[in-house]
Amino acid sequence: MNRLARTTGRRGTVRALLAAAVGLALVTGCGGSADSDDSGSSGDKPTGAAAGVFPVTQKTAWGTTKVTKKPVRVATVSDGDTSIALALGIVPVITPDTEDGNPVPEYKQRGIDKLGAGKLKTYDDADGTDYEAIMAEEPDVILGMNTWSMATDYAKLSPIAPVVTYTDKAHADSLTWQERLRTAAEALGLKEKAEEIITANEKAVTDAAAAHPQFKGKTYTYAVVHPEQITFMSHSEQDPGVLEQLGLRKTEKAKAYTAKKNSVSLENLDELEAEVLLLTYPFGDNGLLSAAELEGNKLFRSLDVVKRKNFAVIPAKNSLSVTMAYPDALSLPWVVEKLTPILAGAVAGR
Repeated sequence: MNRLARTTGRRGTVRALLAAAVGLALVTGCGGSADSDDSGSSGDKPTGAAAGVFPVTQKTAWGTTKVTKKPVRVATVSDGDTSIALALGIVPVITPDTEDGNPVPEYKQRGIDKLGAGKLKTYDDADGTDYEAIMAEEPDVILGMNTWSMATDYAKLSPIAPVVTYTDKAHADSLTWQERLRTAAEALGLKEKAEEIITANEKAVTDAAAAHPQFKGKTYTYAVVHPEQITFMSHSEQDPGVLEQLGLRKTEKAKAYTAKKNSVSLENLDELEAEVLLLTYPFGDNGLLSAAELEGNKLFRSLDVVKRKNFAVIPAKNSLSVTMAYPDALSLPWVVEKLTPILAGAVAGR
């Protein structure tokens, strides 16, 4: 499952679709889970130099990356890589323009403001990675831990600067956000900083769960209204994520759904029944039906969870519904901060 961090924008609709099509996110990928990172993980693990000691040599799926000295100028090729840089206290010399003129997501703006960076320098990535724009910035290293296009990009990026990326092509979809952060941090000489971030982020989740014991054991359904269907996102194959770390658990109905079988027809809206129902409309009025249309549906209104008012809509406009699908080193605390009161309201029926 891919958990690459995404934002809204000209390509935001596609990214929202990807976030939804892959699964309930809030998972162990780029966003990761508070307890997903353990010694038995099969993902990339930094090896070699101790924190701040160079050179650092890392194997990649396309060759070997060698960083001879501590990088100062860092370029990124995805929004997730920009998040890694900002979380580690680095202002990238250039990043892809994932906002496309839309407001910068709050979590990202917080990271930028914290570093006093003003506005990040970006390149237009509508047609993919702009190699010439990256080359012009003369980076010391290029972060590519969160991109699907590295198979194409590596050969053109590696002559520009050392490329920090995953060791196996399959890791584009499977690495936890902790693993991505650690690999990048090793190449940047910031391994200790990465561990501090991981500890703080995981604490944010566990603290939120402890502060809301009413979440524990509540069954939930998470559904996304797509243009073609209502999608049962919290299906049986979906990895446990932030929602479940906060104490919720899937309904028995989740066992009847999978990543490939996840459509809920209007005649079967009772499949959404749970103690807590969460909905999101990433496509707005371009979805199968609008929020007003769904919430006005007679069968929907007959659901016990709706009658009890134990349902809530995860906002799409503030990027939460997409970011919660791919939380990362920078966004995870923000996701927990924004999601927790929504869950509290749904559990309380208000």
